[in-house]
Amino acid sequence: MRKKIVAANWKMNMTQAESARFVESMLLDLGEIIDVEVVIVPPFTAIAKVMEALGKAQNNIKVGAQNMYWEKSGAFTGEISAALLRDLFVHYVVLGHSERRTLFGENDEIVNRKVRAALDATLRPIVCIGETLEQRDKGNVEKILSIQLRGS
Repeated sequence: MRKKIVAANWKMNMTQAESARFVESMLLDLGEIIDVEVVIVPPFTAIAKVMEALGKAQNNIKVGAQNMYWEKSGAFTGEISAALLRDLFVHYVVLGHSERRTLFGENDEIVNRKVRAALDATLRPIVCIGETLEQRDKGNVEKILSIQLRGS
């Protein structure tokens, strides 16, 4: 049976120092993790500090990134590639989050490009799907989720 994954996306919160303190506290509270894989997803600026704070526990708690771009390198200001994430020893990447879809206009085609790039770089994508409240109220949940799954 596959191990369940519990992922915590910190969004745009916590500085490097706050992130390190949070991880140190979390390690004390969690103890040994056996039944689930824990993935923490800090802001990009805190990934290295979080890895440092995890120390030897890195094999038990994985670190993810909140987004990535599908190109390997180039003039893409503000973006980060899968290769750059691998260089930080990131294992997971969150793709297709509703905030990325809504606020930044990401569609299924864009998510699919990112998923393929993540897989090519041996990152494990956490693909987010979901309907808007309006779509839910119209009874389109299954249709929307199916379209997003096929497209991603």
